[in-house]
Amino acid sequence: MTTTDSIRGIPLWDGHAYRGASSLEWSGDRIEAVESHDEVLDGYSVIPGLIDTHVHLGAYSGSGRADWSSWPLITPWEEQVFHIANNAQKAARAGVTTLRDLSGDERQLAVKRAFDEGIQQGPRILVHGAVGMTAGHGDLFIPPHYPHRGRTADSPDECRKLVREYARMGADGIKIFTTGGVLSMGDKVGWRNQTLDEIRATIDEAHALSMPVAAHSHSAEGNEIALSVGVDSIEHGTGLEPDQWDRLIERNISVAPTLLINDAIADGRVAVGEEAQAKAKDVVAYRDSLFGDAGRAGIRFVLGTDANGVFVQFGDQMEEVRLMARMFGWTAERALRAATSDAADVVRMSDRIGSLAPGHGADFVVLRGRPWEDIEDLRLENIVAVVSRGRLVHGELPTAG
Repeated sequence: MTTTDSIRGIPLWDGHAYRGASSLEWSGDRIEAVESHDEVLDGYSVIPGLIDTHVHLGAYSGSGRADWSSWPLITPWEEQVFHIANNAQKAARAGVTTLRDLSGDERQLAVKRAFDEGIQQGPRILVHGAVGMTAGHGDLFIPPHYPHRGRTADSPDECRKLVREYARMGADGIKIFTTGGVLSMGDKVGWRNQTLDEIRATIDEAHALSMPVAAHSHSAEGNEIALSVGVDSIEHGTGLEPDQWDRLIERNISVAPTLLINDAIADGRVAVGEEAQAKAKDVVAYRDSLFGDAGRAGIRFVLGTDANGVFVQFGDQMEEVRLMARMFGWTAERALRAATSDAADVVRMSDRIGSLAPGHGADFVVLRGRPWEDIEDLRLENIVAVVSRGRLVHGELPTAG
């Protein structure tokens, strides 16, 4: 029998607005009631669990050291599953209770199902399968002569087939590439990735199977391609030129800005080659010339970090939100919505997560401070407790007195 738990008298921001001192009651993974309360737990507050719309869970997660590029190639898939689960659990303990992996496969889906079925405790995971070309951004993380390569698609028919394979696996969506990337080996950001016919086939098949499509893009041309084919979100969004803003706003297309990772690579704060650092410097300079005005114009930026536990840690999401607030000139509430209720809408789960309301999942973070008033209060060191799927996964819940 599931018992009912509660916090009483805690200042509560529900994903949309401040609701004052409240009692929050939940039973298993279901919020039963959110009601006003006369007493106040001074110094504490509660917000929904954060939602990172762009992560990569499949990196080394141990306490030792491993080369980020070769580890996935030499480590058995069965072993990688444990690292994927541990990365997700690290994120949950840091207040990120939903993660969307953009470029997952059977490994991430196995962990997702284990968490969903309660076999192991963990946050909510969504998985997008990648549809990219031979010698494209997704393919160039693997050395040229390495015999085992991931899935690619090099014709409209191959694109359709690969989308169908991901749908059969149980994937939640699809990821495409409209430009090259920063970290892929020998790649150029300006390279075309796939033909328009290939991309259109992918979009058509994904949408026919009710799967949203996220587009990796690092140039104005890449953004233009993404807009022309009808993607559901743009990832990175470098080069969001002013003549694209009205269409993005009109269509309500979200953009995950991934600020922290590109800053870290460009500044040399993480170990990468000279080629990747040079590309990141160009990306950051181009991005910074446009993003501030784009944010103030009303572009729908949401939390998306590109975290993989190497360049961005599963725990850096709060820093990313603070960076977004400064970059876009946002209020604290606007920044929090980008990481909670609006991010939930982007991943098509707004009826379940992103808000503290009866009937929603029991995902929330108890903090010191009031981050909806001062976004600088949104810090790891201020976390008091994290509840994910109704279970306490970090800290201790405060009680009156």
